[in-house]
Parts: sequence; structure tokens; C-alpha cells
Amino acid sequence: MPNPPKNVPPTNVASKPGRLAVTPEDITAAGASIAGSVVVTECDQSRTLSEIGGCNLWLKFENLQFTSTFKERGALNRLLALSPEERRRGVIAMSAGNHAQGVAYHASRLGIPAAIVMPVGTPMVKIENTRRHGANTIISGKTLEEAGEFARTHGETHGMIMIHPYDDPLIIAGQGTIALEMLRAAPQLDTLVVPIGGGGLISGMAVAAKSLKPDLQIVGVQAQLYPSMYNAIKGDHLPMRGDTLAEGIAVKVPGRITTEIIRRLVDDIVLVTEDQIERAVAMLIAIEKTVVEGAGAAGLAAVLAARERFAGRHVGLVLTGGNIDTRLIASVLTRELAREGRLTQIAIDIVDRPGQLAAVSALLAEAGANIIEVSHQRTFSDLPAKGTLLEVVIETRDRVHLDEVMKRLGEAGFVAWLPGRR
Repeated sequence: MPNPPKNVPPTNVASKPGRLAVTPEDITAAGASIAGSVVVTECDQSRTLSEIGGCNLWLKFENLQFTSTFKERGALNRLLALSPEERRRGVIAMSAGNHAQGVAYHASRLGIPAAIVMPVGTPMVKIENTRRHGANTIISGKTLEEAGEFARTHGETHGMIMIHPYDDPLIIAGQGTIALEMLRAAPQLDTLVVPIGGGGLISGMAVAAKSLKPDLQIVGVQAQLYPSMYNAIKGDHLPMRGDTLAEGIAVKVPGRITTEIIRRLVDDIVLVTEDQIERAVAMLIAIEKTVVEGAGAAGLAAVLAARERFAGRHVGLVLTGGNIDTRLIASVLTRELAREGRLTQIAIDIVDRPGQLAAVSALLAEAGANIIEVSHQRTFSDLPAKGTLLEVVIETRDRVHLDEVMKRLGEAGFVAWLPGRR
């Protein structure tokens, strides 16, 4: 795992001086405010993932909220605090998708006009879901920060109330209700592994959880491509760039309030790679039969990447959202099949004469491989003029079976290789 985490001892809340912007009482009040309007999602132990991870894993299914995201907790708590005059003025928010849906949905329920600014590149499923809830959706800015600047200017011009996605005590308190529900369902939890974008979720959960169990370990997770909070807390300067599957936590500038809470209450922050996030998404679909977006799978990715760290512990994970494009799901699952050796492209140098394709097909069939795609390439290759490049996509049981197929091809006199590995 890149950038190994520096272990930090457990934080004792009582030993830290000063008052934080969010208190346990704020989170209890938020729980009472949103009760009945937000789903108390299941928090269940996964026997299979526990065996794979070497620890007792509990999953909080926030991807099963009405908007498929935990974000509606904080959004509703903030909207309920508006005065009648503020409700008439309407609200505006910037979001990479999930906060947008939470604000749009509950603003519509409460009869509050809402405008949402979303950066270019936001997954279409999140944009369409936000529009479906009746909000005025504006696409502006290459990043969440640029979208935020536009939202602030637009909101001031039109007299709207800004609903920040994470750096707001009421938002943080709403997200913290998740920890109360998790510890109520699984009081034996001794570790929480929580994704970090701007930090609203982990901040609220840390305040709630540490007030109930001061020695409980809280580990934050960020995508390696966007280590903003990691840098802020650890004093590092790792770069931030590129497209991540976990766009929901791709935040370049963490919150001021959230950074202070995390610095005080969170025990460590770790980073996960894109491959690790992809595998976690695929594993949750295959094992739990639940669809989770990249950010929502980050916690599982962290546990599987550092099994020794969490060995034997009672670990709670938040599946923060399920808003992921179906095309992207297909790509993730197909790529995982390729990693496992179950779906592979093979290149074969064959003589350009009748019967060669039939011979290859028969051999693959005898070896138990299923042919998915076949392509002949006579022109654009560096093979001799009398040769043909045959590209075949095959399905095998696993990597061992794939190795057997490659061996059979070689024994039959065919020159075969895996593209990129010759």
C-alpha cells in the first residue's frame, strides 16, 4: 500500500482542551430533528468480508437511503434550521453529486426553492437524479472548488442561502447521526473506517463516537489522487490530480471546521489506490449484492489493503453512497474479471491459410476456455506478409486455468502471448 500510514495512538476526547464547533448534544439534537424523514439504514455484519479481511466487519448501508447517499442527513438538518424568511429566499449548494441530491430532495419536500451548482465531469446519474428532485441544476467549474466560487457569487446575487456540503456545524451534526445508529446496532465496534472528502462525515461521526467510546479508533480514508486532508493533518505535500473513481471525495481544499475536528479526534488517515477502490466496488457487488460508488467503497479498500492493521478488530464501515453510472459499473466489473484471469485477450501468430482459426478454436474448446470475441489483423501488425495476427478474448475459470490454456497453445506449436506482456 503506498504511503504507509503513521500509527497514531487513540485520542481521549476528555483530555483535549477547548470546545469544538460540534458537540455530542448537537448530534443528538440532529437525530431528533431528522427522525422519520431519513431512513435508519441497516448495520449488519458481513460474514464473508469478515473472513476475507481477517476482522469482524460491519457495514452501514447508507447507499440504501432514498437518495442513495448519507448526505441527506446533514442537508435536512441544515434546511430545518432555516427561518421562514430564509426558506422564502431559497437555498444554493455546490456539490459533486450526493450533497446535491440530499439538498434537492429535502428542499422539494419542504417547499424551499433550490439551486445546485455541480462541476463539469459530475457523473450523469447524479446530475439527472438532482434534476428529478426539482432543483435548478447548474453545471459550472472544473473542480468542486470552482463550482463553489460560482455558487457563492450566484447565491449572493440572488439572495439565496448557501448550504455548504461539509464545513457547517449543522451539516456535520446531521452526518454524525450515523455513528449513533452504528454503535446502537453494534456496540462492540472498536474501530470505524470512514471516507474523507471535505471531512463532514468523519467529523460528525468522530464527535458522536468518541463521546460514547473514547478509546474507539477512527481511521479516515482518502483516494491517493486527492490526499487533501491527509496533507493538512500530516503536514505532507502529496500532489492532487487526475480522475478518480471516488469523485465523491475528490476535494482539493478540506474544510476549516472539519480539519480542526479531525486533527483533534481522528486517529489516522490512510490512502487507497484506484485499483484498490475498484476491487472493493466489485467485491461489494459480488459478495453483498449491493451497488456502491467509489467513495463508498473506500473504507473496505483500506481494510483489505492493510489486513494486519485491523486483524481481529470489530470494524465498522460506512457504504456512503450508491450513485454510480451503470456504464462505469460494467467497466469496473470487467476490469476485475481481467485482473482475476477470468477474462483475457490473447494474441496469436498464425499462418494465413484455411483451417487455422478452426484449429485454434478447437484447441481452446478442448482446454475449457470460452471464446468471447475474435479479430483477424492482416494489415496493421509487424508480422510477415504470410502471417496473421489473431486476437481472441477468452473466458477462463481463473489465472491457473489461463496459464494452462497458454501452455496448451504453445505445445500445439502456436506463438501466443498476452498483449503488453510479450
